[in-house]
Amino acid sequence: MSKKNLFSLLFISLLMMNCKTIAQSKVEKSTSEITKLVTPPYLKVGDSIVILAPAGILTHRQETIEKAKELAESWGLKVVLGKHIFNKHSHFAGTDEERTEDLQKALDNPNIKAIWSGRGGYGSVRVLDKLDYTTFLQHPKWIIGYSDITAFHSHIHNLGVETMHAMMGTSVDDDPELIIETISSFKKALFGDQLTYTIPSSTYNKTGIAEGQVVGGNLALLASMLGSKSQTDTNGKIIFIEEVGEYKYSIDRMLQSLKRAGYFNHCTGLIIGDISNIKKNSTDWGYTIEELVLDVVKEYDFPVMFDFPAGHKPDNRALIFGRKAVLTVKSSGQQSSLEFD
Repeated sequence: MSKKNLFSLLFISLLMMNCKTIAQSKVEKSTSEITKLVTPPYLKVGDSIVILAPAGILTHRQETIEKAKELAESWGLKVVLGKHIFNKHSHFAGTDEERTEDLQKALDNPNIKAIWSGRGGYGSVRVLDKLDYTTFLQHPKWIIGYSDITAFHSHIHNLGVETMHAMMGTSVDDDPELIIETISSFKKALFGDQLTYTIPSSTYNKTGIAEGQVVGGNLALLASMLGSKSQTDTNGKIIFIEEVGEYKYSIDRMLQSLKRAGYFNHCTGLIIGDISNIKKNSTDWGYTIEELVLDVVKEYDFPVMFDFPAGHKPDNRALIFGRKAVLTVKSSGQQSSLEFD
């Protein structure tokens, strides 16, 4: 090789190394300088909240919603119900316009300090872009729920406000013995007590420690947000995922979609909540949900916690989405933990 060609090769190598260093510094900057989200005011005795239905129907669930109302009132809160909460229009709790009306009134009312979803189902995505968040951003309040409410969590996260992944009104119908921690953690989150969870470690855990804002929610909803203005930037963040009633191949497909969209490229950790009521397909998938997840993220080095008690089962611990936390994942026989700031 001539001296000229050798010099050219060295120059190109140095240039590529420099570009890699610049790119890496950009990634480190993006994962370390995460914007702190606005925390809505915590509730206090005498505050008012609203229970409404942004998605699925609550027809014939009046007694259940009354129980949820009584629970909140036992904490000293005043509870109002959305005007259209018990409406029914096809698959939904009223028309898109009726559900939007209830949400908009709640977002704009300065006396309402929290919006508690009566249930999930499907339909939140249909009203996301019909809402005006101007007043809400001037006077933020807690948006509460899980499952289909993930659409709101993702959208509002991008507006810069924390939200609460927690029990919904219909959760009060679950076995009282199984929802003790669900209710306790929900109350703590509402009134501003620190959330710290210690759980037994799964044999499938991928050990390590991660820090970052917690984001995520229902897998199907996260996948449906891809490519929209509601897609969450997961750089430097801990991702939480839960799901119910899907085939394993569908779960794999959605995780692969998140992966191809860069969801796992620069996240710091992954929490797998309840993935339950898995449908049986005629062709056996061949391995467990845990193994499926680990296969999807096998090339990444972030910790993975399994069996976190949040999702569609009765034991559904509250999470603050957009809040920084420390995730400590340990091996079987030890205790793993999630501690919010």
